[in-house]
Amino acid sequence: MEQPRAAARRRPPAAAAAPAPPRILPLLFLLTLALSSCGAAAASGAPVGEDYVRPPARNSGAQRKALLGLFPWSKKKTSSSASDPQQVHVSLSGEKHMRITWVTDDNSVPSVVDYGTKASTYTSSSHGESTSYSYLMYTSGKIHHVVIGPLKDNTIYYYRCGGQGSEFQLKTPPSQFPLSLAVVGDLGQTSWTTSTLNHIKECEYDMLLLPGDLSYADFMQHLWDSFGTLVQPLASTRPWMVTQGNHEKESIPFFKSGFQSYNARWKMPYEESGSTSNLYYSFEVAGVHAIMLGSYTDYDESSDQYAWLKADLANIDRKRTPWLIVLFHVPWYNSNFAHQGEGDSMMSAMEPLLYAANVDIMIAGHVHAYERSGRVYKGGLDPCGAVHITIGDGGNREGLAQRYHNPKPFWSVFREASFGHGELKIVNSTHAHWTWHRNDDEEPVKTDDVWINSLYGSQCIQDSSPEFRKILMSP
Repeated sequence: MEQPRAAARRRPPAAAAAPAPPRILPLLFLLTLALSSCGAAAASGAPVGEDYVRPPARNSGAQRKALLGLFPWSKKKTSSSASDPQQVHVSLSGEKHMRITWVTDDNSVPSVVDYGTKASTYTSSSHGESTSYSYLMYTSGKIHHVVIGPLKDNTIYYYRCGGQGSEFQLKTPPSQFPLSLAVVGDLGQTSWTTSTLNHIKECEYDMLLLPGDLSYADFMQHLWDSFGTLVQPLASTRPWMVTQGNHEKESIPFFKSGFQSYNARWKMPYEESGSTSNLYYSFEVAGVHAIMLGSYTDYDESSDQYAWLKADLANIDRKRTPWLIVLFHVPWYNSNFAHQGEGDSMMSAMEPLLYAANVDIMIAGHVHAYERSGRVYKGGLDPCGAVHITIGDGGNREGLAQRYHNPKPFWSVFREASFGHGELKIVNSTHAHWTWHRNDDEEPVKTDDVWINSLYGSQCIQDSSPEFRKILMSP
């Protein structure tokens, strides 16, 4: 095992993840933050991490009945009319705009959204586009995409899709800190998925980030429909920003290209961020610049994705967006037996560029377990590297990846094979509070808890400027 090496660039340790809350924050704020968090901390003395053994699900008739009622394969009518909106979800679409996506069985329904800040009172209306697709013997409904705005920040809007049907409501993100992000990967459609979504619903958050593997449809297209129905109660109220995983590919050699269903149903703001592909894009919210990369499209230095990434990073203003976060599906730092080495080639191509750009946090999925690293670069601890988080534990049908390599690598701070979700509360330009919440049957348990200091304002950014400019200017 490689021993910790000296940092590639000598930087102050102030940018590393901190185990305790910063002293500059008032005690009252810390108390409020703790009380508002989703679930209590793990009980003193209770096993956590690798020592934790998940108990079997409780054999509760009431719980079982409730979960079955939410299963996507439950045979129940989802809408009373073919023109009613189904599978509604929202996402960001440029500054002060949001995209409303939904499906109808009736192809004559117009792609229009009426909206306003008071219930049943619509003061604005936007028209959009629609699409559909066929996959083997399956034909989708009419998939509508409508961008609304400009919208006020941190405001509840009421909206109606297609000129009729149910009223929905969403809340726009704030324009400044604090910002709360829910994070979940490899979600799927199981009882554990339902548990994860229920726990997220209990939390106060502004946006959800999902680094790939959404529905686990795997060629069975009706499961895309059931997934849309399953997540609608949450995805219609807060923006869901997603990227693709291997289960979204669904390619059939010589017959079907990949990501057809994903691209049709989950359109992200790739055009707004200068990308030519829905598989990679970026967006800004409050003081965060977030980059969503594609693990399953070309990423080498001669690829379109790499060229786009260089251009996107060159336009970042860290004074305006002091936090830089990157999400992709396949983890680069992984001490689990599952999917070992699968991210190595992407890491070899892109890690130097992202390190020179001083990325704060990188989030991945794919491995069905949770793991958090210290700040790391090229396999070694580095105070100017990124914190890597693997969170492929949303509830997928393939189960948990329970085998880890031992001894634990020096860069791995916390790891546990349990279903759950994460919360990233970005307090200000320099401090964020990360927690990971295990789904312990019905109860959410805060199992991992750490404060992370951003690289903004550190010597890291000042020292990396020449190196960053050199990479950006290279052909």
